[in-house]
Amino acid sequence: MSSPFEALFDDAPCGYLTTTDDGRITRVNDTFLTWSGHRREQLLGSAFGRLLPVGDRILWSTHSLPQLGTTGSVSEVVVDVVGADRTRRPALLTATRVPAHDGAEAEVRVIVFSAPERRAHEQELVTALRRVEEAEDRRVAAEADGQRRALQDPLTGLPNRAGLAQHLGPALEGPVVVLVVDLDHFAVVNESLGAAAGDELLLTVAARLTGALRDGAVVARVSADEFVVVERCTDGEAALALAERVLAELSAPVVLAGLEVVTSASVGAALADTGDADRALQDAGAAMQRAKVRGRGRVEVHDPTTTNSAADRLRLLGELRLGIAAGQLRLLYQPQVQLRDGRVRGVEALVRWQHPTRGLLPPAEFIDVAEQSGLVRALGAWVLEAAVKQAARWARDPSHPTLEVSVNLSARQLTAPGLVEAVTAILVRHRLPAGLLVLEVTETALVADPEAAAAALTALKELGVGVSVDDFGTGYASLTYLQRFPVDELKIDRSFVSGLGVSDGDTGIVRACVQLAHAVGVRAVAEGVETEEQRQALVEMGCDVEQGYLFSRPVEAAVVRELAAR
Repeated sequence: MSSPFEALFDDAPCGYLTTTDDGRITRVNDTFLTWSGHRREQLLGSAFGRLLPVGDRILWSTHSLPQLGTTGSVSEVVVDVVGADRTRRPALLTATRVPAHDGAEAEVRVIVFSAPERRAHEQELVTALRRVEEAEDRRVAAEADGQRRALQDPLTGLPNRAGLAQHLGPALEGPVVVLVVDLDHFAVVNESLGAAAGDELLLTVAARLTGALRDGAVVARVSADEFVVVERCTDGEAALALAERVLAELSAPVVLAGLEVVTSASVGAALADTGDADRALQDAGAAMQRAKVRGRGRVEVHDPTTTNSAADRLRLLGELRLGIAAGQLRLLYQPQVQLRDGRVRGVEALVRWQHPTRGLLPPAEFIDVAEQSGLVRALGAWVLEAAVKQAARWARDPSHPTLEVSVNLSARQLTAPGLVEAVTAILVRHRLPAGLLVLEVTETALVADPEAAAAALTALKELGVGVSVDDFGTGYASLTYLQRFPVDELKIDRSFVSGLGVSDGDTGIVRACVQLAHAVGVRAVAEGVETEEQRQALVEMGCDVEQGYLFSRPVEAAVVRELAAR
């Protein structure tokens, strides 16, 4: 570089590095050295990836570098940079690849922004923009009818609940479908990524809903994370198709706070051909609640022959409370199989409810009611006690293979006082070695209260109990979270495993999850394996363990011995 450019390079207000195509640092400016504490002679010739912690290094090499090679640039990649004192400094990386020309070799130019400083500046701009918007709103409000403002959601510009009521009157003069759309785990976005990210998600959802509908359709935001859609429709098949199209639109990834987040929604649909707007909304809302109970991320259509009112849920809650006390719960066990040798290494305990009149109920029929009421703690305590008792029987039988037993732990259980003491007492009571018990927690449970979750999991780990992150890939747990928690395995969600060999996106997500698990030194477990093609793909990726119908459905305890001896 000529001397004027050298001066600009060194005096830039942000960190600046250049590297070869294989990542060796060739130049670094004074700003970066001052910020990071490193010495120039230590960095020149070293690998750029050494400046990143292992998780971010994997992200950089598997995502950013391929994009750099394809498009020539990446922007604002969120990472930590390890300083000379080994502390992590939040940073945003923007990189450009300059091809070889005029005899000069290709190089990669990396700009490093201090994330706190950049975000503070952006927040100042956002604050300034909001002040301008507020001033404009006041001017418009002075000229516009006050009633109009009362009918509009200020964030998205969509009708609010009051505005929806006005639109529903004319809309229900003919046959329509009413959709109630509730964003799954929206609170987690606000808590883990911030309120600005939550607002950005709501704006994205509003835009996607509006874009997916025909002219004349109504879209309203009626609460923090709930939207209503009304569109002309004459039959149930068309209503279901519309609901599934809406679900697909909202399941596409969205970039929030520099991270690509996979979102989902629970959608309830109801056909209406009368002017009873309240009844149509009630029916669609009941269907939406049923979608949540049955696992979220799905569509349910209102069935006029059934109801799902608050009274029904209250009745179900009372029956469940009695059912736990009366011994109506039972456990089934689904084997977990090592992919390298086909050996059954453990089982997951799965609860069922033998309802006196409705028969054997899967957890989707009652878990949501239990979680909302707090009864999930009593339910979880029963499952843990029963699973440990059965595992202890197997462990004491010298002819039975030694198996780990995995038990799901709800978010309420994870942060409840006395969890570790309760687990210890159960292990002692049944004389089960702690190493044969694995507790599964979801990503959502981890990020809801990270400090409490970390404390509980650390104490359980010190006890010798294994820890598994369930449904991995569906929530918002970052690399930083995973490095904070004492985790033994990641369970890749079945929704991605089902797409192996069918969807390039799902295949890439599964491969990235396996690589991430190994990068942080834990097992990768694939849930919902149903075909030999999926199994072979997992073997090629280096996945450690499979679980799913391909090997076995959940079975009674007496059948486990036979399966483990295969």
